Amino acid sequence: MPEFTDSQIRETLSKIRFPGFSRDIVSFGIVKVIRISGNDVTVQMSLATNDPSKPQQIKEESEAALQAMPGMGSARVLIDIVAPPPSQPSTPPRPNEIEGIRHVVAVASGKGGVGKSTVAANLALALRSLGATVGLCDCDLYGPSIGLMFGTTERPLMDEETNRIQPVEREGVQLMSMSFLLDDGAPAILRGPMVTKYTQQFLRQVDWGDLDFLILDLPPGTGDIQLTIVQTVALAGTVIVTTPQEVALIDARKAASMFSKVNVPILGLIENMSYFLCPSDGKRYDIFGTDGGAREAERLDVPLLGQIPIDISTREAGDRGLPITAVEPDGAVAQQFIAAARALIETVDG
Repeated sequence: MPEFTDSQIRETLSKIRFPGFSRDIVSFGIVKVIRISGNDVTVQMSLATNDPSKPQQIKEESEAALQAMPGMGSARVLIDIVAPPPSQPSTPPRPNEIEGIRHVVAVASGKGGVGKSTVAANLALALRSLGATVGLCDCDLYGPSIGLMFGTTERPLMDEETNRIQPVEREGVQLMSMSFLLDDGAPAILRGPMVTKYTQQFLRQVDWGDLDFLILDLPPGTGDIQLTIVQTVALAGTVIVTTPQEVALIDARKAASMFSKVNVPILGLIENMSYFLCPSDGKRYDIFGTDGGAREAERLDVPLLGQIPIDISTREAGDRGLPITAVEPDGAVAQQFIAAARALIETVDG
């Protein structure tokens, strides 16, 4: 009959993950005593928890794994459950600066479909054209689009010495996006803790270097990613993107309200798809209304950084993988973005 060893039992148990974690139960230190009698094994564990489902799951999975070992007789797992220590009241951690970055600016919207990522990409390029060193972090983990807009699916490299991710560079802008990590068409299937983990990795484990601006392209709305960022990163402020019509302004107000409640300054508002200039006769059409963004900026008492027209070339350039500010830097749309970037610089440095 086989004579098992302590190390063999621990190796088998190391394949059992602690519920809700990627670490195994052995590395968690809950395996306390292993008793071996011939081909019979008894394992004593100790677990501090108020959740009865966790020890039951660990017991069932551990006994099944041990019983599957060749030559195993009986395998018993006994778990002592102790009360976890009482949680101590604590103050929320203060947001921290990201080393080497002067200004972290979030680009946000209350809803999707207002062209926030287009604004973030072109604002980053406009800042770069004015001489700033710039990074752009695509924080929309579920719908990343910055890779497409800059025409790259390049995989970022890991510096093995520093264990930091090297961002992808395009047009002089440092880029990081979930789209660089996913295969074409693959969805990002993430729940709350993983969302927080990836967000923090993108911000703090990427070797951004020394930057004047790190632009964060946030997902629409006011969810987990936004809260993670405002609670952990010292933001210079946020730029709210909207379109002129009231249905978009309603959601822009919600986004502005959230940032105000967590003491993040609203640096300004950009009205995207502000108007359309007909190529044939130059006539202006206010498709989504007139000056809604200007009125909202006045109501919020923040600068109106820019009014960006809706433009076929802007859409075509983004689809080709090169934002309009890089394709036509002297064009009317690019000049609007450059004016917005100049106003942003004056706001954060003023």
